[in-house]
Amino acid sequence: MWRSVAPLLARSFTVICTDLRGYGRSSCPPSRFDHTPYSKRAMAKDMVAVMEKLGFSSFCVAGHDRGGRVAYRLALDHPQCVERLAVLDVVPIADAWERADKRLAIGYWPWSLLAQPEPLPERLLSSAADAIVDDALGTWGSSADAFPPEVRTHYIETLRDPKHAHAICEEYRAAATIDHEHDMSDRQDGRRIRCPVLVLWDAQGSLSAWYATEGGPLALWRAWANDVRGIAIGGGHFFPEQMPERTAQELSTFFTSYASGTS
Repeated sequence: MWRSVAPLLARSFTVICTDLRGYGRSSCPPSRFDHTPYSKRAMAKDMVAVMEKLGFSSFCVAGHDRGGRVAYRLALDHPQCVERLAVLDVVPIADAWERADKRLAIGYWPWSLLAQPEPLPERLLSSAADAIVDDALGTWGSSADAFPPEVRTHYIETLRDPKHAHAICEEYRAAATIDHEHDMSDRQDGRRIRCPVLVLWDAQGSLSAWYATEGGPLALWRAWANDVRGIAIGGGHFFPEQMPERTAQELSTFFTSYASGTS
């Protein structure tokens, strides 16, 4: 999904794009009964290891949706590594579950469906991958023109692979269990994100509507970090794909204003 954003950022930054465990072309390690191998904490450790291997002890991070949850966990667990954090169209896991209602159950059905015990969600993903991809790409506010046929095909092929389907479901199960527990523990202990945070979300999307009474996404993130700024933009849930220039501009301005050197 970063295919059009990364080249724009690469004009000013060293850009490293990683697939999360089980997604894209990443490996699908065996899971456990408590889903810890697919927790955001485990994936955050992956990111630190990758960056250390490539020679970066500290860096800026941007993540969308599932990647955004790994990104903020990375900032919480490894504050010495994360200089700036950008989260795109996402709220913290604890806040999402605590405010879950009919709107989330219907609008973002993967939260509840994919967290069900195996093998039902795995079978649904792998056997109806094209219908699932079409539903997400076509009904979450982004234009169909943002997804060329080869991109859509890539998304479908990944879901059709039983190993990837299982890994993705394990990641959602982790979000419903151990990830939520990690968030709750941090909140109770008063742990907060130390670095500056940029929040971007779809102006006509769910985050703008569902959390309006709480003050919107910015208010939710300010409960987790001291330095939070952000803006609602257009383009649906997948705005990095529909609006790569605008996305890259917002990220570049945020990262450049602090002059880190890597992204």
